[in-house]
Amino acid sequence: MDWGMRNRMAQIIKPDGHCFFLPIDHGYFLGPTSKLEKPGETIKPLLPYADALFVTRGVLRSAIDPLKSKPIILRVSGGTSVVGEDLANEGLTTSIEEMLRLNVSAVGISVFVGTPYEKETLLNLAELVNECENFGIPVMAVTAVGKELEKRDARYLALCCRIAAELGAMVVKTYWCENFEKVTNGCPVPVVMAGGPKCETELEVMEFVYDGIQKGAIGINLGRNVWQHKHPVAMMKALHAVIHKKATPKEAVDIFNEVKNKK
Repeated sequence: MDWGMRNRMAQIIKPDGHCFFLPIDHGYFLGPTSKLEKPGETIKPLLPYADALFVTRGVLRSAIDPLKSKPIILRVSGGTSVVGEDLANEGLTTSIEEMLRLNVSAVGISVFVGTPYEKETLLNLAELVNECENFGIPVMAVTAVGKELEKRDARYLALCCRIAAELGAMVVKTYWCENFEKVTNGCPVPVVMAGGPKCETELEVMEFVYDGIQKGAIGINLGRNVWQHKHPVAMMKALHAVIHKKATPKEAVDIFNEVKNKK
């Protein structure tokens, strides 16, 4: 790994080897998602606890202060919407020149293994890696499942993560599942966990994040369970403690309640 690649990886993964990415890229296929209508305002109080932002170029330009930002992971795949025929039918949306112009620390792209567009999205990943390797930009592969949430089991996610790593992804974002160690053990690059649908309780969120870290994930890329929560700063601080301070789920909930009750 050359100096530029190592330097960019060090921007998004902290010295303890862990990371907390805050994704606000949902609008690229969902439009003005609840609580993310004005993304710049939503994330302002959350930034102190984030290690990097996962965002599209449009929101980056229009809503993120370049003087007060965290490292940027740029979403560079898209082309479909939640009301379209198939979320898996994505393409590359952003040129390498634009990635460099925006001074991003990494880029992220979705792959849809097991769908009619499996080949296209995997080749998108390979093409992106080919381009980004020339300029020392890490690529994060996102193992997307579209609307087919039942695919989130260890066997399927282990397959997705390994293929993404084989094609050159430096980091893989995937979903937590039962027997999560089967996913991380078969993936030779760092794995971060996605948040997925909203959980019912704060403890439920802390438990799956804690379990995933114990079983080999280096961190999380979690958005809706934070910024759609009634107390987003409390959630952010509690999750930060699980990721970077080895807090247990119970300790994290105590932190959540302490911050929440200060208001």
